[in-house]
Amino acid sequence: MKRLLVATFALCAALNATSQDKAQLEKARAEGKASFYANITAVEPIMKAFTADTGVKGEYTRISTTKFVATAITEFEAGKFMADVVQGPVPVLEILKQKGVLASYRSPAAKGYPDWATKDDQIMLFGIEYVGLIYNKERVKPADVPTRYEDLALPKWKDKIVMANPANHATTIAWLVALNENVFKDDAKWRGFLAGLAANKPMFVSSFGPTPAPIESGEKLIGISMPKYIVTKSPAPLDWARGAQPLMGTPRAIGISAKAPHPAAARAFVDYWLSAKSMGILAKDVGEYVLAPGVFPPIDGIDKAKVIPIRELSDEETQKWGAEFKKIFDVKK
Repeated sequence: MKRLLVATFALCAALNATSQDKAQLEKARAEGKASFYANITAVEPIMKAFTADTGVKGEYTRISTTKFVATAITEFEAGKFMADVVQGPVPVLEILKQKGVLASYRSPAAKGYPDWATKDDQIMLFGIEYVGLIYNKERVKPADVPTRYEDLALPKWKDKIVMANPANHATTIAWLVALNENVFKDDAKWRGFLAGLAANKPMFVSSFGPTPAPIESGEKLIGISMPKYIVTKSPAPLDWARGAQPLMGTPRAIGISAKAPHPAAARAFVDYWLSAKSMGILAKDVGEYVLAPGVFPPIDGIDKAKVIPIRELSDEETQKWGAEFKKIFDVKK
């Protein structure tokens, strides 16, 4: 019965979210297209579905997080900002909001999302870039799979861990700080964990992207990484470490441009993006953790996991902790 109710709710949400206001949709079709600037990858299936379902062409331009703010503000101040909708990490959208780049819009498709997902009238959260522990399920015995983050400090994992560089990878820096704030809640125990993890001599890579490869090959057995790779790297022998502790990550957000060339199409796109159908594509095809009610990636047990957004660090905090982690982990570069 519970599953039936959840399925029925999800179906109703999908129908409500994708049923565009007729007048607005007609205006959107008259405008012809919606231009989407984003740092998220593998969204082409959503762009195609949006075009097919609404009759409005979706155009996608990927901009890296490091260049996002500079590109958007430069174009906006020059009157050449062509984006109707922007997507990025919350700090990026916060900066754009402060610069007047974002317009106000509350999408009816956000009904059922967590209350904290609606930051204000300009920024809407739709997912969490969740991070946890992934491992090689062919090389790690079930009894050895960690059930706590603290287990990574056990000597048996020495030379068997891969993670993004804790000295300069912003998300990893924020994640390690979030462990202290949300999991350990005791500075001494947290620092003890960091010392133990560092003593296990992890392999450092530039970002989360390269973390699955050495786990797949068996060069390393476990990594601080993203469970979504279980989907995107299938049929690689990857699984995620389940436990009572939460998965944590930075929230993903979306907003409309204040000077959108196609304002009706922009609203139609945001409505579609937040719908259960669109978020279902993102979850199923890319393994993303989304906030649409009842929608989960096809990863065993993820629907039962506690996934929470972590606090965004300021640039000063990121630099401070990056420098400290560089010393703790003895990072050479």
